[in-house]
Amino acid sequence: PQKETLIKPNKIPLDILYDDSDLIVINKDPGVVVHPGAGNFDGTLVNALLYHCKGNLSGIGGVKRPGIVHRLDKETSGLMVVAKNDLAHQGLSEQLQDRSLSRVYSAFVWRVPTLIKASVDMPIGRSTSNRLKMAIMMTSGREAVTHYLLQERYRDAVAMVDCKLETGRTHQIRVHMQHAKHPLVGDPLY
Repeated sequence: PQKETLIKPNKIPLDILYDDSDLIVINKDPGVVVHPGAGNFDGTLVNALLYHCKGNLSGIGGVKRPGIVHRLDKETSGLMVVAKNDLAHQGLSEQLQDRSLSRVYSAFVWRVPTLIKASVDMPIGRSTSNRLKMAIMMTSGREAVTHYLLQERYRDAVAMVDCKLETGRTHQIRVHMQHAKHPLVGDPLY
């Protein structure tokens, strides 16, 4: 059952690309936290959505993430689809699960990959040495698959790759590309 949220709406400008009675598509800027959590109780995308949508967001996911079907890391920019009702939320979640709705990310990585097209199929779990990081965890990790395609090379130092996810683990692209010896440019954690 839907619970009344304790999250306060904030009047924060949104870059809205599409908006109807079922969903809203937002272009999220880097530096924006998606949902409130430790140290980020205000100024999040959810706070802005609650203001813009006047509370008309899906209740699936409880009070912590109203309407949020998928998330992006704080420093990641890109499109996010947000559900305005439970039926849309269930439909979008099912499409993500059966992979009929996919996510493709562009990333700049150090060193040009030798293969133009490759996949990293390695399980990911919470790092045992640093709780802020995720890591390849062969025995205790959850399935994670990232396909990448070389798009552009900048000398031999940097490349732009498109990463398509089959799964959606926390920091998946960052962990998989670091494992492939191509960490993301500008990522201080990995």
